[in-house]
Amino acid sequence: MYVGTLSFDLLLGDIHSLKEKRSVVRPIVAELRRKFAVSVAEVDHLDLHRRAGIGLAMVSGDTAHLTEVLDRCERLVAARPEVELLSVRRRFHGDDDQT
Repeated sequence: MYVGTLSFDLLLGDIHSLKEKRSVVRPIVAELRRKFAVSVAEVDHLDLHRRAGIGLAMVSGDTAHLTEVLDRCERLVAARPEVELLSVRRRFHGDDDQT
């Protein structure tokens, strides 16, 4: 079993309220969830208007499939014109990891 995670740090455009922020972040989260069947949520910068942190996780028995899906998720977020992708952190965890 392998677990892959992505952490996105996003800069939002001309946003002036948390309500406007939600109207940008929620569709991204929903599209990732719908298209790729991953677990995803807004996890950072919750009180800032122009920044968002999105965390994503996926479990798979195959590292190649896991890498492919995480690549597709990253491309989807990077292609969104209403956000600027500041950074992405990718991590893999497997059965052979030390606890």
